[in-house]
Amino acid sequence: MGLYRKFVNQTRKPEGTLGKMMVNGMNSGHAKMADWGMSHLPVMSPSQIAELGCGGGRNAGELSKRFPKAKVIAVDYSEVSVAKAKEYNRERIDSGKMIVQQGDVSNLKLPADSFDLATAFETIYFWPGLEKCFAQVYKILKPGGIFMAVNESDGTDDASLKYEKIIDGMRCYTVEQISSAMKAAGFSEVTSDHFEGKPWITVIARK
Repeated sequence: MGLYRKFVNQTRKPEGTLGKMMVNGMNSGHAKMADWGMSHLPVMSPSQIAELGCGGGRNAGELSKRFPKAKVIAVDYSEVSVAKAKEYNRERIDSGKMIVQQGDVSNLKLPADSFDLATAFETIYFWPGLEKCFAQVYKILKPGGIFMAVNESDGTDDASLKYEKIIDGMRCYTVEQISSAMKAAGFSEVTSDHFEGKPWITVIARK
């Protein structure tokens, strides 16, 4: 495997030196897309938020700013990502507003019926089975809770499909596939938006 392919494969589970380089770029590289996604959140006052596949922790920090009364639990299965997210959000962690921990979305060790909002930015490409993992998200949300997935790829754009071929375990999904998996996991009221001129998508569902 060439160096470039080794590097882009770090998007799945950042590890070692290359993984640290990848995570360092995630926070800035996905910021505009993530902020666009967050703009779709309804008016709400969550007390607990789960940020799943948190990467470098930037989006967990933005959610904490947007909802200052909420406690944010940020989860990632990469030790490198968890370390970076802790570094990025040190003040929020020290003040008790955030917890960053290692975890697996296919078997979430979070309390059931406890979260008002769960988010997944640029991460579900690597989740091992959408319906199975979405069912885990459904389990941790309170009745009426919101789940939002935001992707740079709409499942049809050439650039992302190219990466899908060289990144192990990556799969790009269409809005229809994501919505179908959410409904199969028990969610209702699924809505979506597509950024004009880019393949960015936001899909929101309610428990």
